[in-house]
Amino acid sequence: MRTAALAPDRRTSSMAACGPLLLVLLLAPYFAHAGFDHELALDQSGIWSRQYQTGLEYGVIAIEVAGSLWFGNDDELGHTFWQTMDASAISGIGAAVLKRGLSRARPSQGGNPNQWFKGGCCQSFPSGEVTLQASFVTPFIANYARQHPWVWTLEALPVYDGIARMKSQAHWQTDVIAGWVLGSAVGYWTTTRDIPFSVQILPRGVSAGFYKRF
Repeated sequence: MRTAALAPDRRTSSMAACGPLLLVLLLAPYFAHAGFDHELALDQSGIWSRQYQTGLEYGVIAIEVAGSLWFGNDDELGHTFWQTMDASAISGIGAAVLKRGLSRARPSQGGNPNQWFKGGCCQSFPSGEVTLQASFVTPFIANYARQHPWVWTLEALPVYDGIARMKSQAHWQTDVIAGWVLGSAVGYWTTTRDIPFSVQILPRGVSAGFYKRF
């Protein structure tokens, strides 16, 4: 059975999670202008191919949904899965809003990292796929890293996806960093809630966990 409440320091520190996100948003144009952002050579061979990127994206979504429904919110692991559902949904909406609002051109759309506010054609900042990966792994790391340090290896997912997206010339370096920070910040914040939003809006029979019925 999962614990019902989280330590006060977890709740307090979640407020500070927004700091790095705001910092990245403010500094991204500066780093782009200073030459930090640069276009990588196009490479979609082997593990960097688009099929592996999309496979990882859809795979994570499937694992989130399956894990949440199978274990249920009353199970400790299931509770973490439901937190990842919240994190992915909320950070995904945030990424979509930023993409449309800042409308930054991708590397493949001219090779200039300073092209912001270009309209509906351009949605480079931040990386939505890296946001998804970070939002997925962060609740597991926040909940289990102290007892199981190996959980930190899950960070390989957003790292791989970030490199792959840059090699595909779909994102700049600051796009990837912003996506990672956004997903991580929202993912950590979801671990401070006793009841995930996604559990609150669903019927009890769904969030209870299917494995208990077998």
